[in-house]
Amino acid sequence: MTPQRILVIDVGGTHVKLRIDARGKAWKFPSGPRMGPAYLVRAIRKLTRGTPYDAVSMGYPGPVLRGRIAAEPHNLGGRWVGFDFAKALGKPVRIVNDAAMQAIGSYSGGRMLFLGLGTGLGVALIVDGEVEATELGHLPYRHGRSYEDYVGERGRERRGNKKWRKSVIDVIAHLQAAFEADYVVLGGGNAVRMKRLPPQTRLGDNKYAITGGLRLWRGGFSGLGPSAQRTRRRRSG
Repeated sequence: MTPQRILVIDVGGTHVKLRIDARGKAWKFPSGPRMGPAYLVRAIRKLTRGTPYDAVSMGYPGPVLRGRIAAEPHNLGGRWVGFDFAKALGKPVRIVNDAAMQAIGSYSGGRMLFLGLGTGLGVALIVDGEVEATELGHLPYRHGRSYEDYVGERGRERRGNKKWRKSVIDVIAHLQAAFEADYVVLGGGNAVRMKRLPPQTRLGDNKYAITGGLRLWRGGFSGLGPSAQRTRRRRSG
């Protein structure tokens, strides 16, 4: 049975955003390098006290394999791998990479490349409804630095907005060509800093992370690739 009330949690490197359904109350609180999963659960339970929900979707800023966190995050505290969120929250939980969750909410068909410009760089690809999250942001880009080092928040602060925007446009061109994407969606908190966009590129919105979290339970796409998939089998309905 599809749950009626879904709590969507978008875990970022600087903030955590959560909401129950599309029109429910929204909450936001700081995250940062000291935040671990136990603290996250305590904050969620405190904020949602008295507000019922039936299931949980979580976007996690790191690798997720078959619905389980596969590695510790780069911008948060530790002890995420192996943490039992379903037990801690007392509800069924589906976890995907945070870029994949926002990509799912942004998807409108075809081959879509999603780039999440936030604390780091989240990259997800959707091809005909199949979602594949990647860790491409941590691969080498230039001068011994990664893609994330150039277009993540630290890169923007280090190099300034003008050079940062130029790097974002260059990264879009390279990755769109590599993945043969029909279009590119820029999400994350820094996407609004872009003054112009290349062809076949549009701005997303963090609200689409909520849409993506709802779609994890309610459908609207065909499946998730191995690095982003939830616990059910692909195409199992």
